[in-house]
Amino acid sequence: QVKLVESGGGLVQAGGSLKLSCAASGRTFSSYVMGWFRQAPGKEREFVAAISRNGGSTFYADSVKGRFTISRDNAKNTVYLQMNSLKPEDTAVYSCAADQGYSTPYSHRVYDYWGQGTQVTVSS
Repeated sequence: QVKLVESGGGLVQAGGSLKLSCAASGRTFSSYVMGWFRQAPGKEREFVAAISRNGGSTFYADSVKGRFTISRDNAKNTVYLQMNSLKPEDTAVYSCAADQGYSTPYSHRVYDYWGQGTQVTVSS
């Protein structure tokens, strides 16, 4: 069992930056692929980014590539999402998720544990 708690959301103007954190409980954090997803009102949950167990591989949605960076610190049981050049269309609830399997990281269906989410609002 893994408990995930996100933080770092807030209100920011377009062009600004935010850094989200997701702290995980337990001693097996390094055994999970970690992902970030977002969901805007009235829209389906959308893949944002994912990172492999040792941090050596990262995956991004085309809509955030070049602007967002995912990273992890296994010693701190934490995964991060650095978001730069934010746009109003990035407004959503951002959730982190943990996958103990070996499937493609792009689908929310493969993730086993989810955080409660943190709101990111980008004003124009």
